[in-house]
Amino acid sequence: MNHFWTRRQTLWMLTGTAAGLALHACTPNQPRSPETSDKNTASIGLFTWVGSTPLYIAKEKGFFDDLGLDLDVKVFSANTDANTAFIANRLDAVSPVASEAVTLAATGKDFRIVLVQDTSVGGDGILARNSIAEIADFKGERIAVEEGSVSHFFLLQVLDTVGLDSEDFTLVNAPPDAAAAAYQSGNIPIAVTYAPYLQKANEAQSDGRIIYDSSQMPTAITDLYVFDAAFSDRHPETVLAFVQGVLQGLEFLRTNREEGIAIAAQQLDIPPEELASALNGVRLPDLQANLELLANPQSDRYLLNSMQSLAQFLKAQGQIQQVPDLAPLIEPKFILRIDSV
Repeated sequence: MNHFWTRRQTLWMLTGTAAGLALHACTPNQPRSPETSDKNTASIGLFTWVGSTPLYIAKEKGFFDDLGLDLDVKVFSANTDANTAFIANRLDAVSPVASEAVTLAATGKDFRIVLVQDTSVGGDGILARNSIAEIADFKGERIAVEEGSVSHFFLLQVLDTVGLDSEDFTLVNAPPDAAAAAYQSGNIPIAVTYAPYLQKANEAQSDGRIIYDSSQMPTAITDLYVFDAAFSDRHPETVLAFVQGVLQGLEFLRTNREEGIAIAAQQLDIPPEELASALNGVRLPDLQANLELLANPQSDRYLLNSMQSLAQFLKAQGQIQQVPDLAPLIEPKFILRIDSV
């Protein structure tokens, strides 16, 4: 499968298993220490995903350097490995999906969410045959989806809106490309996948359509930038420079889209046109959107509310043992400082 999409292989059942997860070669051999973490240096673990586009632009254009930040970007082949390295204090920051952030918190890892990277607004979806009129008709059907993935979690959330759960369908375990291919070939009536497989299968299979996508549940799949809490406390100016740099990268993408896409596409090792298309399925929040997500409890988009719902859902699904206290994880002070300038 194209590594472009491995960010979607989510971290489930992390509690009690993190120590057993193998780290890839890009992980440092020893935990970081204060002596190796001066105030102008930070390490972040990423997995190849379009949401990192502004960060790659900021890195290439020297925005982080101009802000006095030497950002060490480590790219992992799966986010399970990046998150495990983060738990082991081998990284200062990572970019988990919101559901992963809840799971990380449930393990006792203390971190701060300093910026929302992206939200899925149509990039993820469910394909279904025309004979299946509505989500309630999924009961008793075979559904192709990658077990334990963000797509699986998305499916369970959608089913929950009509009172169905994991006992009401037969899961056919398949990665997103294979799930789409099985649907496209007529071998499966329902498949959960994401761009570009979602659109390609939908166009190729006339007997069916995208019955539901993430634009109908825009808080379901959100990617975050999080820093270790102790690191954030020791080096607030470093974290501030990171947030500023990413936002500058996003602004560059807005004003110089062709060049920005070319820069990020090279880092992601995909054609620019593929990246441009994929970006249509995600929303990259700017400063004002991040203020709403992280600093406005009155907003219906306030991140803490959706994360608390995710935590309750994960507990009900048996993925975490107890709901962690999520309020301390939301850290709006960096975007508030930028906004006040």
